[in-house]
Amino acid sequence: MRVLVTGGAGYIGSTAVAILLERGYEVTVLDDCSTGHFESVPSSAKFISGSILDSKALAEALADCAAVIHFAAKSIVGESVEKPDLYHEVNVEGTRRLLDEMARLGVSKLVFSSTAATYGEPEIIPITEESPTVPTSPYGRTKLEVDQMITAESRLGLAAVSLRYFNVAGAFNSKSGWLTERHSPETHLIPNLLRASVANPLKVFGNDWPTADGTCIRDYVHVVDLIDAHILALEKLTASKHEIINLGSGGGYSVTQVIDAAAKVVGSDIPTQISARRSGDPAVLIADISKAKKVLGWIPTRNIKDMVSDTWKSQNASASK
Repeated sequence: MRVLVTGGAGYIGSTAVAILLERGYEVTVLDDCSTGHFESVPSSAKFISGSILDSKALAEALADCAAVIHFAAKSIVGESVEKPDLYHEVNVEGTRRLLDEMARLGVSKLVFSSTAATYGEPEIIPITEESPTVPTSPYGRTKLEVDQMITAESRLGLAAVSLRYFNVAGAFNSKSGWLTERHSPETHLIPNLLRASVANPLKVFGNDWPTADGTCIRDYVHVVDLIDAHILALEKLTASKHEIINLGSGGGYSVTQVIDAAAKVVGSDIPTQISARRSGDPAVLIADISKAKKVLGWIPTRNIKDMVSDTWKSQNASASK
């Protein structure tokens, strides 16, 4: 089966492409490389340079494809506050054009990269798929709007799964080398703490939260476990049905626990600086992943040490080139 991966030159998308190819799928990638990297796409994948806003590029990319895994999106929360119109255009209008082109060409299978940001600040932990969706950022609102759009399309026959994931981390050592986070600017905790120095310590936003060690707790999932879930979802799509499923560890780690895991991996202390809490940060965000276990048969197998270790190895491999 040939699968179209939109955003397949990005961190998560390129990992999906590499793993799909290793498991025998044929893959087409559509990416404008505005944030992704062409060199991350394996040569055995068909590459279409273009935007999901371009119907002609969409039609070319969908040729001979039986399903779509849709990663292409703007995804930085802070930027979405500054540029809400851009986020609506790319995330919502871009997906609308993708869905229209899929319907026109008879492609009726979709796995969508949604987000825990659709929930906003939860009242109850862990967060289930039935939790209220009250996103606090334009980014979260655009992803929720797409989820709702997909639900409407499923009534017309679309088979779809939206995967709402929490914090993705780690790296994948593919046949052509490490695939890892290469964001600019980098906003994720693990890559930043591994680059921390005495001159540039990691900022910890508050150590007085109502948690065991005073730092925020977040749910992390290894990027390879994440892609395993996407492939399981791809194989379990049901016509005229849209499932929404959380992905995470189901447990969560505090910032201090992540820092301690990193210190063990690198063999030295991580320089840190305690800063004031950030406005709007919840103390704890943890996913209920029981639906993923039940519907997909998915259980994450890699822990926070694996995520930190793989990121560390990938950074060292990049530095040695």
